[in-house]
Amino acid sequence: MANKNFNHVFRLLPGADLRLSIEDFVIANNIEAGWIACAIGSLTIYSIRFANQSEAANGNGYFEILNCSGTVSLHGSHLHVSIADSEGKTIGGHLMKGCKIYTTAEIVIVEAADYVFTRMKDVHTQFNELHIEQKGF
Repeated sequence: MANKNFNHVFRLLPGADLRLSIEDFVIANNIEAGWIACAIGSLTIYSIRFANQSEAANGNGYFEILNCSGTVSLHGSHLHVSIADSEGKTIGGHLMKGCKIYTTAEIVIVEAADYVFTRMKDVHTQFNELHIEQKGF
């Protein structure tokens, strides 16, 4: 079976929530298996959960979105973000709800129409991890 990939490109406006907007787009476009190919822009508020932490870190100011990456699905997404402040200090981690767009965010999602991504509890990690199914098999 040949892979069927589709590209989705959209832009977020000031005040939009980065994570919620990506999730809303994925649901509206019925994307069952995709990944962020590119995401850049700027934030005025960030909410990022760092590695092995239970709570998100939050901050206000002006930040460049250097990258946002991850897998997306209407069945659950896993997204990371890296941002830099006005002095170039960079932080990154799990993208949480509450990251507000400053001027814009340009997002490109690639959809793999032959697959379905879901999240299932992994016996090794005890977290809901990516489960990949190929359609038609």
